[in-house]
Amino acid sequence: METEAAVSFLEKQGIKPSYPRLRIYLYLHERKNHPSVDMIFTDLSPEIPTLSKTTVYNTLNLLMEKGIVQALTIEEKENRYDIDTSVHTHFKCESCGEITDIPGEYTNIELNLPAGFLPRERQLYVYGTCPGCS
Repeated sequence: METEAAVSFLEKQGIKPSYPRLRIYLYLHERKNHPSVDMIFTDLSPEIPTLSKTTVYNTLNLLMEKGIVQALTIEEKENRYDIDTSVHTHFKCESCGEITDIPGEYTNIELNLPAGFLPRERQLYVYGTCPGCS
C-alpha cells in the first residue's frame, strides 16, 4: 500500500495519521505475520527512536475500535493482530509457531445459538503442524 493511500484511508476513518500510526498501519499491511505488540515495537523502533510500546498499544486499540484491525487470542500470553478483518480461520503451527490465514470457506460452521444471543465476533483457531514442518 502506498503511503498517500494509507494517509487518505486513515483520515477517512477519522484517524489523525501521525507518523507512528501511519507506520504501524503500513507495517500491518506489509507483513501478514500476525504480529504482537513486541514484534511491531522491535521492528519499528530503529526507524522511530521515540516509539513506545504504549504508542503501539494505543494505535492498535484505535485501529480495532474503527474495525480496521482485529486482535487474535490464539496464544495464551499475548494478543496477535491481523489487518484482515474478513471471516477466516487462523492456523497456528505448534512446531514453528507461524500463524497462517485459512480462507473463509473453512469457517462455514453453522452456529445454532439460542434465541436472544447476538454474536459480535467469531474466531476459529486451529492448532497443528504446517506443511513446512510435517
